[in-house]
Amino acid sequence: MISAISWVPKGASKSVPSVADPPSKEEIEEIKKLALLEKVSDVEIEEDEEEVEDDEDMSLDASKQPAEIEQALGAASALGKGGSNIHDIADGLDELNMDDYDEEDDAIDVFGTGIGDTYYPSNELDPYLKDNNDEDSEELEDTMIKADDAVVVCAHNEDDMNHLLVCIIEDPDGEPNMYVHHEIVIPAFPLCTAWLDCPIKGGEKGNFIAVGSLEPEIEIWDLDIMDEVQPSLTLGGIAEKKKKKKGKKVKKSIKYKEDSHTGAVLALDWNKGFRNILASGSADKTVKIWDVSTGKCKITMDHHTDKVQAVAWNHHEHEVLLSGSFDHTVVMRDGRVPSHSGFKWAVGADVESLAWDPHDQHLFVASLENGTVVGFDIRTATSNSSSDLKKFTIHAHDKAVCAISYNPLVPNLLATGSEDKMVKLWDLSNNQPSCIASQNLKAGAVFSLSFSGDSPFLLALAGSKGKLELWDTLSDASVSKRYGKYARQNTTPAST
Repeated sequence: MISAISWVPKGASKSVPSVADPPSKEEIEEIKKLALLEKVSDVEIEEDEEEVEDDEDMSLDASKQPAEIEQALGAASALGKGGSNIHDIADGLDELNMDDYDEEDDAIDVFGTGIGDTYYPSNELDPYLKDNNDEDSEELEDTMIKADDAVVVCAHNEDDMNHLLVCIIEDPDGEPNMYVHHEIVIPAFPLCTAWLDCPIKGGEKGNFIAVGSLEPEIEIWDLDIMDEVQPSLTLGGIAEKKKKKKGKKVKKSIKYKEDSHTGAVLALDWNKGFRNILASGSADKTVKIWDVSTGKCKITMDHHTDKVQAVAWNHHEHEVLLSGSFDHTVVMRDGRVPSHSGFKWAVGADVESLAWDPHDQHLFVASLENGTVVGFDIRTATSNSSSDLKKFTIHAHDKAVCAISYNPLVPNLLATGSEDKMVKLWDLSNNQPSCIASQNLKAGAVFSLSFSGDSPFLLALAGSKGKLELWDTLSDASVSKRYGKYARQNTTPAST
């Protein structure tokens, strides 16, 4: 499945992304040490639970031979042997051939955890590489991102593997051709993403994607680096995890990093006015404001009583933030008045997503689990929760409306995507919504959709079938007839 998608603005990506440096020996040792500690802890608990006290195979003592066992566990894991019991450790040691380890040829650097990867000082010394210049030229051409290419990042899960797919769309304004440029393997099931350009590595701007997952942390990955194995920055997360046996029960103890979320991160939104600011919503019922330049949480808000599924910064008043929750409310807070508890709207169902109107700073819509979409004008807001202030209600879909997106160019044009597999376009003019087009684009249940900021009539969507789909909405006759004039105008798209 694809749980979330994010457009990358044209020109934000490097034309030739760099390749990640291999991890240092210190980083490898640290990774192996953490893996060893976790595996040994699990083995000890399993043995306690099964009351295994005397095992004649326990001829190796982890406390006496940590270095060899670390490498053996890595080898066993890489070879698909699990690496969690004494037999796997022994097999791993055999694969490593520790007795002959120091007799390797000096011309070859044996690097890693026993999987036999070999590295040569240069391509010229590698007997398996021929016609290096031709291959390098072809490889460079394959990795180039052209100025006219559109880029979409998809949070993808398949067969228990989690990836970020960096997809290239050639000729997005004509006949789009789409392919996966590169993948980033991520450790946990992704739930939400947000693109940001805050230069966390220095310089003027960057090209990063923030990812929220089932873990209580936010990872920020550099999209201009291929084959990267570690995020550029992690916000929050688990500092320490322990398991102890007390009687016949195993108790888990988790220590979180300072100001971390303590539940899955369900929502993210980057502040385009204050580019170092990222908002997050979590299953722990809190909303947090992060400064990605320092990696610290600036503000934690607990105005909801259930999971926070959506957050959205206002496009015009950059201090104003919306949050939507499973407690059936939407709350607006203003960072300029931190002491104020904010304004609240009751919506009658779980909030799935939120979107500010990019053409009017006072309007926003919320999509709900019951298939409806509701619109509000913040000028009618009160401090008390009220369901009587809706500007309109659309009974949009037969199932939950998981995603909504305003068109960045055309006023009052809204796209909705649902678990009922349908995508619909709505004209919201005069607070009297009407459906002008609908499609089943074979994405399965639609979990995410978004209009492109650079090609405003191109709608990207994805869902349960795990494939990114594109809809050139102008190809629909009713859309073309009603909005074709906007496509012919030389108008700079509004911020989305």
